[in-house]
Amino acid sequence: MKNIVVLISGSGSNLQTILDGCADGTLDARVTAVISNRPGVMGLQRAERAGVPALTLDHTLFEGRRAFDTALAELIDRHEPDLVVLAGFMRILTDEFVRHYQGRMLNIHPSLLPKYAGLHTHQRALDAGDTEAGATVHFVTPELDGGPPVAQMSVPIEADDDAASLAKRVLGQEHRLYPEVIRWFVNGRLTLRGDTAWLDDAPLPKSGRLLDTGTP
Repeated sequence: MKNIVVLISGSGSNLQTILDGCADGTLDARVTAVISNRPGVMGLQRAERAGVPALTLDHTLFEGRRAFDTALAELIDRHEPDLVVLAGFMRILTDEFVRHYQGRMLNIHPSLLPKYAGLHTHQRALDAGDTEAGATVHFVTPELDGGPPVAQMSVPIEADDDAASLAKRVLGQEHRLYPEVIRWFVNGRLTLRGDTAWLDDAPLPKSGRLLDTGTP
C-alpha cells in the first residue's frame, strides 16, 4: 500500500475524492498527512473527519519561498510519501523542492494544458472563444504547470457559460480524473521517464491521454 501526502490551500474537494478512494478501497493507498499553507481551511476539516493528520504550515511565517519550501519538505518527509499530490495548493514551488520529489509529485490544473498555465483559466478560455475547456493532471517539474501531462478530461463550453459555471463543470471532471491517475501511479502503472509520462511501459502523448467517463 502506497503512502500519499496531499498539499492543499483551500476547500479540498479533490482531496475528498482521494480520501474516499482510500476509504472504499478503489485506491490501494493511504493518506498519511494533509498539509495546508493556510490555517483554518475546509480541507483540514475533511482530513480530520477521515482520521488523517491535518497539518498547517503557514507560509506567511517564513522569510521567503526557499525557507518555506525547506520546512515543507522536512514536514512531508516525516510522513514517508511514495506520492505527493497537489490538490489546489496555491504556491509556486522552488526548483530544489520540485527536484526532490520529481517523478513522485502530481498536480491537477484546470485547463487543457498547454493552454492557460497559471491563473484565471476559465475566463481566459471564454475570452479566447474556445469551444471546450477541461483539466489536466501532470507530473510536477520546475516549469510552472509545464510538467509532462498524464491525462486530460474536457467539457464543452456552452453559449451561456461564465467563468463560475464553467469552473463548476470542470471541477466535476477533476473529481473523476485525479483519482484515476493516482490509481495508475499507486498500482505501478504510471512513471516519469526523463521528460515523458509512461503508462504500462508505453509513452503517453505529449498532451497526455484524453479520458472520457469510464475510461480504464
